[in-house]
Amino acid sequence: MLVEQTTALHTLAASLGDPSESLLSLRAWCGVYLQDLADLARAIPLLEQTAADQVRVLGDDHLHTLAARSNLAGAYRAAGDLGRAIPLYEQTLADRERVLGGDHPSTLSSRNNLAYAYRAAGDLGRAIPLHEQTLADQVRVLGGDHPSTLSSRNNLAGAYRAAGDLGRAIPLYEQTLTDRERVLGGDHPDTLTSRNDLAYAYRTGGDLGRAIPLYEQTLTDQVRVLGGDHPHTLTSRNNLAGAYYAAGDLGRAIPLYEQTLADCERVLGGDHPDTLASRNNLAGAYRAAGDLGRAIPLYEQTLADRERVLGGDHPDTLASRNNLAYAYRAAGDLGRAIPLYEQTLADRERVLGGDHPDTLAVQQNLAITFIRRGRRLGRVSKSG
Repeated sequence: MLVEQTTALHTLAASLGDPSESLLSLRAWCGVYLQDLADLARAIPLLEQTAADQVRVLGDDHLHTLAARSNLAGAYRAAGDLGRAIPLYEQTLADRERVLGGDHPSTLSSRNNLAYAYRAAGDLGRAIPLHEQTLADQVRVLGGDHPSTLSSRNNLAGAYRAAGDLGRAIPLYEQTLTDRERVLGGDHPDTLTSRNDLAYAYRTGGDLGRAIPLYEQTLTDQVRVLGGDHPHTLTSRNNLAGAYYAAGDLGRAIPLYEQTLADCERVLGGDHPDTLASRNNLAGAYRAAGDLGRAIPLYEQTLADRERVLGGDHPDTLASRNNLAYAYRAAGDLGRAIPLYEQTLADRERVLGGDHPDTLAVQQNLAITFIRRGRRLGRVSKSG
């Protein structure tokens, strides 16, 4: 109701001249609120309009204008549109450093957001140093217990995990969770996020004995605190299904993946990045269960959707390409698997670099596929 009322008020104000600064601030709040609900279809146009209004009414360098740009960049990132998010984050950071100085809390927040976007794009070479610099600056300026500092620490741990450096990621996740429980309380949304992230790191390290109970606890707490349809709750449900999958418990993983995908489609929409991730994960579970008749079409749909929504070079799109090639190989269709692996390898080398763990993984998959083709050709030759 508030969003609808402020929209009507904005339309009336715009017909009489420029909206007031207070109305623009309220509109900005509504845009962020919609983004927090993962209603990006309404959030992004609202934030785009608000940013344009702020520039016209308040000027390029006004604090509210800079905040509006940062919020819009965050919405683009949440939608997986890193091609628009990253340049806008970079511009906002440069403007805040010039207008506010390097140590202003808003500048530090911009630095953290840009590092997070680099990480989402798979550019860990830029993400990790920027996360490290931002965390050091926030500890110095804001103190070790400030909520923004705790967020930076959690994000740096995530970048280490993405780089495969669990030796640095897990202790940092554990420290952040302890600090958030002490400073924010056990039920704070950021604390629940820390619990989920730590469980993910345990799972990545193969420690399912610690990962699964932590996921189960986190999901229960998020349902109680945030509700069953909150985006964070949906993420936890997906992650718990992933832990069951990793433990080989497909009897619990597949129904939970199916439930999560249905919920994501209903709450977030079919094109939301989290929905696409759920679809990909469900396809993987079907493949693991040997049900390639359901896995392959779902992988194909997910790849097509990710190419359309996220772009061909997004890390999730590259992962989908690799997964579909894997499914073709599992079905014995090497004629489709090999070209797709080759394309994926070339793309990952170009986008992520030759030494990235994901690039090395697809190299290994392609090599195994060539070996299998050689064995198949050898059998044909002998039988001839």
